Amino acid sequence: MQQPKASNACLRTAPLGNTLSIVLLLSYLLCVGFGLLAPEQMRMHEAWAPLLPGFEWLTWPGFLIGLVETYLYGWYIAVLFVPLYRFFSKSNG
Repeated sequence: MQQPKASNACLRTAPLGNTLSIVLLLSYLLCVGFGLLAPEQMRMHEAWAPLLPGFEWLTWPGFLIGLVETYLYGWYIAVLFVPLYRFFSKSNG
């Protein structure tokens, strides 16, 4: 029995980059908001700090650099993922 062919829909970098960036940005904002409301031992800023160079808790420059870097991480993932996805979908198709 033949397997159905995969659709020829091409995964595009720009929509995926924007989508991932917005998801990561919203996660960052939720974590910062949670950190402002939660007790000290439950704050998430220590998890973000190693991933975001220049990020400092409760400073405007640190918050803004966190926003920019989080958005760029979404694009980084998309730029790596889309070509790999296209390569492996062609070789398995």
